[in-house]
Amino acid sequence: MSKTHRPWSEIRARSKADPGKVAEYRREMERELTLAELRRARELTQTQLANSLETSQSGVSQIEKRTDLYVSTIRSYVEALGGRLELTAVFDDGVIPIKAFADLDEPVPA
Repeated sequence: MSKTHRPWSEIRARSKADPGKVAEYRREMERELTLAELRRARELTQTQLANSLETSQSGVSQIEKRTDLYVSTIRSYVEALGGRLELTAVFDDGVIPIKAFADLDEPVPA
């Protein structure tokens, strides 16, 4: 985590003062989250997410604890949160989107 990481509770407490800053902090925070932190930032419980993923609460817990996941698992998790997974390769001289994973549901041509 970077030095700019702030707990969501701190950001929410500041929301009465400057809603624009809260949105900015939330975007920053969501760039550096574990799956569990991302789920909590999206204000979902493991049980709610489990329903979307058609699994159990313990299944979501297991996903959140694992350190090595399939791209398809992460993609399903993010989509269940209402998002879209995008993969990029980051180099000193630029960022390159990885398109090989863009359409995981489509068959690979023979």
